[in-house]
Amino acid sequence: MSKYVREERASYLVAADEGTEFLNDLGEPFPRHQVTALVRRYVRDSGIGKTGGCHLFRHTVATLMLENGADLRVIQEMLGHAKLSTTELYTRVSINLLQQVYQATHPGVCPSVRLLLLILL
Repeated sequence: MSKYVREERASYLVAADEGTEFLNDLGEPFPRHQVTALVRRYVRDSGIGKTGGCHLFRHTVATLMLENGADLRVIQEMLGHAKLSTTELYTRVSINLLQQVYQATHPGVCPSVRLLLLILL
């Protein structure tokens, strides 16, 4: 982002600088629908097999932050959600993460946890 602002953004300016981050070829602020269309096309062309636009990245970042220990209230503030219940949708843990935690911590599965329980009991 800083590289774009430092090296590219000025080349798009055609009028007084109003501080808008992203400018189109006419030097005007990028309309939201145009950004979404570009991102949707880039996602499709990437070949990852997913569909979506900007919201896909927003959801992915929020989910990854939560999985890596970020507080739900912080994520709520970052996303601008008025209600915590809206942000709670991100607490749906991916099945992959659920399986990893189960394998690493369940006493019936993880040998080191079983051994620790035998020692303690």
